[in-house]
Amino acid sequence: MSFKIITIDGPAGAGKTTVSKALSKKLGCVYVDTGALYRAVAYEIHSQKIDWEDDDRLERFLSTLDLNFVMKKDTLVLLSSGKDISGLIRTPQISMLASSVSANPKVRAALLDTQRNIAESQPAVFEGRDMGTVVFPDASCKFFLVADLKIRARRRYDELPAANQDVSDIENQIKTRDSQDSNRKSAPLKPAADAVTIDSSNLTVDQVVEEMIQIIEKA
Repeated sequence: MSFKIITIDGPAGAGKTTVSKALSKKLGCVYVDTGALYRAVAYEIHSQKIDWEDDDRLERFLSTLDLNFVMKKDTLVLLSSGKDISGLIRTPQISMLASSVSANPKVRAALLDTQRNIAESQPAVFEGRDMGTVVFPDASCKFFLVADLKIRARRRYDELPAANQDVSDIENQIKTRDSQDSNRKSAPLKPAADAVTIDSSNLTVDQVVEEMIQIIEKA
């Protein structure tokens, strides 16, 4: 099995994070949650009250951003200026802001180098929404993970602390984000022409990972 970069793209709640972590562990390589980088930008914009629609203000903000991934006890931790923000970026509010912010070309350009620098040093599984189409068009293997909307909403509902939202509200939020991500002008969510699409609706994580490994072995 020979590979350099594997990309896993897809909409919210399709299982990208869980599958990417499991696949990278199976392959013995680094896992990179690129969506977390956009969530980190959204989190800092929210916490610092940045007017991100002001181009000059946004550029100044992006120039001071210091994001990095580190491993702590087999767990990938996201740092912003040295602070662990991993547990602060998964709220519905930050998710929706991340979807809007990620459509901004200045934000995407700022994070492009961060992602590619990680890939330069080691084999990795990159999870995101435009990994196979924009960031790593020459990746060894590309996957596009999908799932039924109701199943995706239930997965997100189960992830929330104390399930403090109605599952129908989460379904509507995901539907809105799907539309935003798929229709944005800059790097819209779509499978790469050479990506393999896998529907995880009725598959376990292990089944999805096994299917991916079979494809990687043939590549």
